[in-house]
Amino acid sequence: MSLLRQHAPADHADLPGPATEQMLAAAEKRMGISLPQDLRAWLLQNNLDLPEEDVDDDVACCGFAGFPDEGSFFLGVREMEKLYASRLMPGGVAPPDQPDTTFWRNEWIPFLSDQDGWTGKFIDVRDGRIGRWFVGEITITGDYESLTHYFDSVAEMLTKIGDGRHPVCEVAEGRLVWS
Repeated sequence: MSLLRQHAPADHADLPGPATEQMLAAAEKRMGISLPQDLRAWLLQNNLDLPEEDVDDDVACCGFAGFPDEGSFFLGVREMEKLYASRLMPGGVAPPDQPDTTFWRNEWIPFLSDQDGWTGKFIDVRDGRIGRWFVGEITITGDYESLTHYFDSVAEMLTKIGDGRHPVCEVAEGRLVWS
């Protein structure tokens, strides 16, 4: 977040701030699953839910457009919980008769999505690995070893953007602009 503040201060200024322990505990209770420690740490610094008045009921997920990329955004606690509930599977795995060929597992908590909820990234609560899904395709697990490794890649991207070395993003008037 310090790199976002440094390279795109107007975008950073729009972000709402941290979640509270009470918010996380209530979300965990409603979801029936504990958040991994590194996801908790992220949310306690950055709850990226839009203000209620900015939520668009016509989209599956709402968030701050343009970060970390043009088509997706980090989920705040409310949107994370909403998307998790929409993906929840009876028996814990989809399809339940093919546990090794899964499209979704209840142990996966989404933390990044597009507006439709069709594609995004999740953290596996069993081992902390980061995976990605795209509706209609088999989900990929282990894209990143951990949330820390994923955020390292985001930091590298923000550094390239700030240095003018990113092929499809630049900063204009303190905001990330994707081409």
